[in-house]
Amino acid sequence: MAALVEYVRNHGEGNWNVVQKNTGLACCGKSWRLRWANHLRSGLRKESFSPEEEIIIIELHAKMRNKWARMASKV
Repeated sequence: MAALVEYVRNHGEGNWNVVQKNTGLACCGKSWRLRWANHLRSGLRKESFSPEEEIIIIELHAKMRNKWARMASKV
């Protein structure tokens, strides 16, 4: 995965199909995009929510329903 992190550092996010061609890594672009977005991207938080964050999420869900991306920007 170091090759993917290095590629994104040098070229930025986007055009994930080119990653395989430029790094020799053998996955499709969709796989690289998902790997980056869900596991490797800087700023990702993997710890549990605090009690305060849980309350905020419950309140936001009551207002916004299943607009998870919008809610995530407010937590």
